Amino acid sequence: MSPVFLLCVFVEFKKARQFYNVKDSANNALLALLHQGSDALVLLLLMPFFIWLHQFSLFKIELSALSLFAGFILQDFLYYWFHRASHNIHWFWLAHVVHHSSTKMNFTTAFRQSVLYPFVGMWLFWVPMILIGFSPSLVFAIVAINLAYQFFVHTQTIGNLGWLERIFNTPTHHRIHHATNKPYIDKNYGGVLIIWDKLFGTFAKEDKTITIKYGIVGKMPKDNPLSANFSQIGVLREQLQHAKG
Repeated sequence: MSPVFLLCVFVEFKKARQFYNVKDSANNALLALLHQGSDALVLLLLMPFFIWLHQFSLFKIELSALSLFAGFILQDFLYYWFHRASHNIHWFWLAHVVHHSSTKMNFTTAFRQSVLYPFVGMWLFWVPMILIGFSPSLVFAIVAINLAYQFFVHTQTIGNLGWLERIFNTPTHHRIHHATNKPYIDKNYGGVLIIWDKLFGTFAKEDKTITIKYGIVGKMPKDNPLSANFSQIGVLREQLQHAKG
């Protein structure tokens, strides 16, 4: 998918350069490389554990169109709860804050990911699928497809998509998710489907009278990959010290 992603970035940059900052996009690209490296390393180390765990699964689910569809729906449901936890539990926010710590919104924002995801335990949210009976290889293939889809919702150049807005996470919905405007904070957690937000009360519809401001609430990290990845650890440490006091 990388050539497709890069082509989208190129076309968007040519069409809407005002949404880009060269340093920000370069940082996003470097963060993506670091994230992919940490993800690949930890997945390689954990795969024997997932294979071992699979032997205790409730069922042995064979690969079929039905199992693919069921796996996709279940994984997207679990992704919703991972994403919601990442905004409401500081331990998971340590990683997810990286993705939100930019005041820009364009396709390269999708590249802006943390090296800490595998260490804070994003993979824990996929364990139920393995215990139900989906093979580890299928689980992580579905995860990859879900995340690939989400690349395309990080843009300001695509408007309302009509009836698709009712079911799917779209650029309109995801722009709201990245907003720091009070009515939009902690809304629209869906990965591919937006129905989970509608079911669990976290959906927000776009208000055209509100000009979206992107970033995070509170102090922004310095504009470099090192600070983006690790500055939130210091924030958590300070909060724990105050709690003890």
